[in-house]
Amino acid sequence: MILAALLPLGVWAYLLFGRGWFWLCGERDDAATAAVPVPVRDEPNAWPSVVAIIPARDEADVITRSVGSLLRQDYPGLFSVVVVDDQSSDGTAPVASAAANAANAGDRLEIVTGNGPPPGWTGKLSAMRQGLVEVEAGAQAPEFVLFTDADIAYAPHVLSRLVAIARANKSVLTSLMVKLRCESAAERWLAPAFVFFFQMLYPFVWVNDPRRTTAAAAGGCMLVRCESLRAAGGLEAVRSALIDDCALGALMKGQGPIWLGLTDSVDSLRAYPTFGEFSRMVTRSAFAELRYSPLRLAGAIGGMVLVYVAPPVFAIFSRGAPQAAGGLAWAMMTLALMPTLRLYGRPLVGGLAFPAIAAAYVAFTFDSALQYWRGRGGYWKGRVQAPMRETGRA
Repeated sequence: MILAALLPLGVWAYLLFGRGWFWLCGERDDAATAAVPVPVRDEPNAWPSVVAIIPARDEADVITRSVGSLLRQDYPGLFSVVVVDDQSSDGTAPVASAAANAANAGDRLEIVTGNGPPPGWTGKLSAMRQGLVEVEAGAQAPEFVLFTDADIAYAPHVLSRLVAIARANKSVLTSLMVKLRCESAAERWLAPAFVFFFQMLYPFVWVNDPRRTTAAAAGGCMLVRCESLRAAGGLEAVRSALIDDCALGALMKGQGPIWLGLTDSVDSLRAYPTFGEFSRMVTRSAFAELRYSPLRLAGAIGGMVLVYVAPPVFAIFSRGAPQAAGGLAWAMMTLALMPTLRLYGRPLVGGLAFPAIAAAYVAFTFDSALQYWRGRGGYWKGRVQAPMRETGRA
């Protein structure tokens, strides 16, 4: 029993001190910008041209804020927006056009009518590619494209900040982990942990270190250098990836430095008012993270139970050394979650509930595998996007 109690304690010692200090949430766009000399706003050639590409499928309820926030950027260089209407049935395209007109920027918005994903492509990547083809067919291709989602709202300074960071670091991909909505009970309990787990899997300090192979990106906000993307083989190289942002991050890191950070200036508008809806967001890609492997699934579930659930069990129900080890591990995981809770304005005492929150994510992960085995892997807005199983069922 003592060994079983000491094992999670050792894991938490590693997570706290040996994994890039990810839990401190130190990689942030405001801190990065403070160390970057921002070009003079009217300096010629200091601000490269940028086109934002928004893949949108049935996003009429959020795209007004998204498009409006982009077209109101205070960016001094050339900047325009392309919305790829991916076979929407709710009037997404006219709503986006109305948002552009309301911002007095109708001339800087282009609507591309999407034709759906061809075989071997996920829907989002296919729409991104259709937008990119349109951009590259223009008279002069931009230096950067900003791949962003239709449910993302930007503060006016964000694009200038992204470009300044990209130019200073010579990064081929510069990405921000957007601020998740944290209003419903489900979001308040589950969203901070989602960000914590993402940083744990891909420590941002390691992602941003050109000497390390760790690579990731956050799909809601990715500024990509066009020349480098072409050299990497384009979006075709990741066309079937369900976790498209991390696949693109790995692809681009082969071309040069990448940068990923947290932000308070970019917000997700996607609402998850119930625990079931938040669960569906996680289950869409959790099993893909495990490469659809039952063995990896068993290891992940067993590992999470041991590291997150076992410590409070030992702390409450054991005595002596196992109880002390369990209590210390529980305290360490509570401490680890606190910076993320602070980022989201949540009470720090909520970290004590981390074992229960992690248990919910264990259930989400198992459900993700079940959905895949039932032929509904990666289900999103009427499309099953996980790769074909060996049985031939999608």
